[in-house]
Amino acid sequence: MSHLPKHEAKAFVLTRPDRRTGPVIFASPHSGRDYPADFLASALPDRQVIRSSEDAFVDQLFDMAPALGAPLLAAKVPRAYVDLNRAADELDPAVIEGIHRPAHNPRISSGLGVIPRVVAGGRAIYRGKLSLAEVEYRLRTFWHPYHLALANLIEETVANFGRAVLVDCHSMPHEAIEAHTRPGQPRPQIVLGDRFGATAGREVIDRIDSAFAETGLRVSRNAPFAGAHVAQAYGRPSRGVHVVQVEIDRALYMDEAQIAPLPGFPAFRDQIAGVVARIIAELGDAQRLAAE
Repeated sequence: MSHLPKHEAKAFVLTRPDRRTGPVIFASPHSGRDYPADFLASALPDRQVIRSSEDAFVDQLFDMAPALGAPLLAAKVPRAYVDLNRAADELDPAVIEGIHRPAHNPRISSGLGVIPRVVAGGRAIYRGKLSLAEVEYRLRTFWHPYHLALANLIEETVANFGRAVLVDCHSMPHEAIEAHTRPGQPRPQIVLGDRFGATAGREVIDRIDSAFAETGLRVSRNAPFAGAHVAQAYGRPSRGVHVVQVEIDRALYMDEAQIAPLPGFPAFRDQIAGVVARIIAELGDAQRLAAE
């Protein structure tokens, strides 16, 4: 498989505010949509099916964050090509040559390792296996630069503000919510994940929860999504680093079958802008938080 020219191989875009107003960082690791032509040409599904893996348009939902005082780190590389919310060693022997079967890992078993084997609905991406050299190229060119940028951003934020709050932004298929909601129970529209308190302090997730809930959105925590690699790898509340994964019901803003924004997308983005502004304002008030 051929590789992208160096000038085209870009993992992410980091948009910084003119003036940082606090410790909040927004990131969107699954909204990338720059598909290498050779990847699409060799994949079994067509582009539309492959795009079902994207957290489509999530970067656009949060793109006002820099204007409000917080940086936004947004992936350009697609999740189906390399998953930035997986560990670099979550390698799937069913799709990569020369990899020994690892200890049981449910993400790898389901085909959703760092190099996914399937897209939504369990549909296979590849006809055969990828070479280890190809996988190492993807990790070196996309995964490592993204995580280096994220780690540096967190370190810089802690140095400047005493702590960092990473809001890791995602979207979830509507059918996934229905499948995990008990009959008669209201379906959550926003799911916040902090690994059951392991990756963020209570006051942090409480404030993020209230920022969404006060706009009328139904919020739940850690079910069905509690947070994946980014939350696990970076969330260290005892060291002043808080990570909350945010999942948004795709049915609120997009046509999932067509992978297109709904007519109400601008209004929903405005609603999210209000949430973002409140998160930045409230979590930037470290003195008040300490007093409480």
